[in-house]
Amino acid sequence: MIIGIPKEIKTLENRVSMTPGAVETLVRRGHTVLVEAAAGQGSGLPDAQYAAAGAKIVGAAEAWGADMVIKVKEPIACEYQYLRKGLLLFTYLHLAADRALTDALLASGVTGVAYETVQMPDGALPLLIPMSEVAGRMAPQVGAHALEKSQGGRGVLLGGVPGVPQASVVVVGAGVVGSNAAKIAVGMGAQVTVLDVNHARLQYLDDIYQGRIVTSASNEANIRKAVTYADLVIGAVLIPGAKAPHLVTRDMLPTMKEGSVIVDVAVDQGGCVETIKATTHADPTYVIDGVVHYGVANMPGAVPRTSTYALCNQTLPYALKLAAKGLGALREDASLAAGLNTIDGKLTYAGVAEAFGLDLTPCSAVLA
Repeated sequence: MIIGIPKEIKTLENRVSMTPGAVETLVRRGHTVLVEAAAGQGSGLPDAQYAAAGAKIVGAAEAWGADMVIKVKEPIACEYQYLRKGLLLFTYLHLAADRALTDALLASGVTGVAYETVQMPDGALPLLIPMSEVAGRMAPQVGAHALEKSQGGRGVLLGGVPGVPQASVVVVGAGVVGSNAAKIAVGMGAQVTVLDVNHARLQYLDDIYQGRIVTSASNEANIRKAVTYADLVIGAVLIPGAKAPHLVTRDMLPTMKEGSVIVDVAVDQGGCVETIKATTHADPTYVIDGVVHYGVANMPGAVPRTSTYALCNQTLPYALKLAAKGLGALREDASLAAGLNTIDGKLTYAGVAEAFGLDLTPCSAVLA
């Protein structure tokens, strides 16, 4: 198979989908790999390393002209021109929060396999986990920066100092993002509260932190109370492949402290904060009702070398299956088949169909 690795062009997105080591593995399996010039530069991976691994260095159009394109982020509007029937696109798609991209994929007939909806029998999301770990660990870090007075925040140090209380961090969601956010916030010395609907997750966190965090059932009353004392709220709620529910609502903002900060890691799925909107690393925050909102939709792109290697470690085994067998890989691997979102103009993922009121074609029907 001919495999294309385009350069990511989203604002300040410096990740690349495959490392030179991964390219070498693909080439050794008999595949042709086309890497767009400078695709790995932002991650400290020069073209020479890809060429040495057996890749051909090409322009954007040639990389996109491959049988399968492997990316990191979803195509943006200027890349829609490359979408076509017969193209197998393997990347993060987050379609439930992007009607324009959904329409473009359906109109073009692209076979879109989304990292974030590949799902194991136990419900685990193996291709979302590494970036959720990175984003979760970054959330207290960027939140602490946003709390600085020069950034519009309250001027509070997350860990405080002797004689001065530490900041209060509220994490909404105790999954991969939330548990990693809690870990770093505790390590930075903050007072941490975690809310979740899954009692087993709260039990787990209570056990490992042995009273160093507060756990609370996630419901409207408890969230409403928690945001009033929070210096930093971290949104960490995920419904696989579907739009995130608005748990922090617009009417809660006036009850929050002036200069408090919201970091909504769920923004690429629409956000679990009603007032969140996607921002960029170049212009990451805005203020509503005195509350600083951080809505960068590609947070791991700020630490591209770590993120690139973490992502590629998980995506390469699936990329090898797709390269070897194409759609046959989906028929043989139910977890990978769960990643199928679009094919031949048909929408095959229920969460996206529900988000936009579109017709759903079951994955089993198109792979039969």
